[in-house]
Amino acid sequence: MNLKSHYNNLYKESIIKISSNNYEIDHLIDSNRDNRFGITLLIRPPLEIKERIQKFLNEIKKIEPNQYYYPNSDIHVTVMSIISCYAGFDMTTIEVSKYIELTEKCLGQKKGLNIKFKGITVSPSGIMIQGFMDNNELNNIRNILRKEFKNSDLEQSLDKRYSIQTAHSTIIRFKTELTQKQNFLQFLKKNIDYDFGTFKVDKFELVYNDWYQREKYVKKIHEFVV
Repeated sequence: MNLKSHYNNLYKESIIKISSNNYEIDHLIDSNRDNRFGITLLIRPPLEIKERIQKFLNEIKKIEPNQYYYPNSDIHVTVMSIISCYAGFDMTTIEVSKYIELTEKCLGQKKGLNIKFKGITVSPSGIMIQGFMDNNELNNIRNILRKEFKNSDLEQSLDKRYSIQTAHSTIIRFKTELTQKQNFLQFLKKNIDYDFGTFKVDKFELVYNDWYQREKYVKKIHEFVV
């Protein structure tokens, strides 16, 4: 996949939808009745990268203060949704040790990986940072995870929603109507190439999580250090 083209196409298509008020508002994001949970393997950027993200978010909050902005604790790159979030999933119904063991096996041959957060893209439901890998290692890991979990007897739903190939990070979700839409879109256009920095991936986290990866719901299952 040509990531730059993918991000550019997503941006153009989504800007058209937002401009015509055809964007998606998430009505569950503040709901206490949302019981969608799952298990995810993810990467968290270091603090210095998160601080650059918050600096960017603080500027856009001045335009649209009522949207959902990811705090530092929740910012992540999804490696793979092992069990995609669904209503009523309970971690006590699975053998967690087997998930740790199989994930460790999949990460056993991992090599060096750097992720560059440069530029933003847009979906109909929010704003994402464009993530670029300096080699194919992340997708190699994903392919190994797909093979090993699908050949196991463990509950999994890899690629059930879509086959992930990017290293993006969602930082804003729409939870209400945009009140300053034109100013909002102008800000995005002006900052389309915003440089958030590059970081070396030195660990992976396997977590039990809600749909939004909110810290108050996330339970770290295991940390795999590179």
